[in-house]
Amino acid sequence: MSDASGAIDLDHIRELLRQVIDPEVGINIVDLGLIYGLEFADDELLIRLTMTSPACPLGDVIISDIDSVLDPAVPQDIRIRVMLVWEPPWSPELMTPEARKHFGW
Repeated sequence: MSDASGAIDLDHIRELLRQVIDPEVGINIVDLGLIYGLEFADDELLIRLTMTSPACPLGDVIISDIDSVLDPAVPQDIRIRVMLVWEPPWSPELMTPEARKHFGW
């Protein structure tokens, strides 16, 4: 998860986030295109996350699931912060080809 310098492996974080499923559509948040960015600096892991719509009723569930997946994997001295972002607005083009195929697009 982190190397000797304390840096976080963001590719590993992205893979862990594939365990978080959007309960409305049954697809993980990475393939769905909801992760806009991962950054690690100053002992903070920042996850820039969007929702398929600002009115998403399950945003709190998704954020809680992110915490549940990452808390055991990230050293305790690293702060995990999820920041909701709305620009650019989410669109189906942000999904992976596999996710689009799931919807028949």
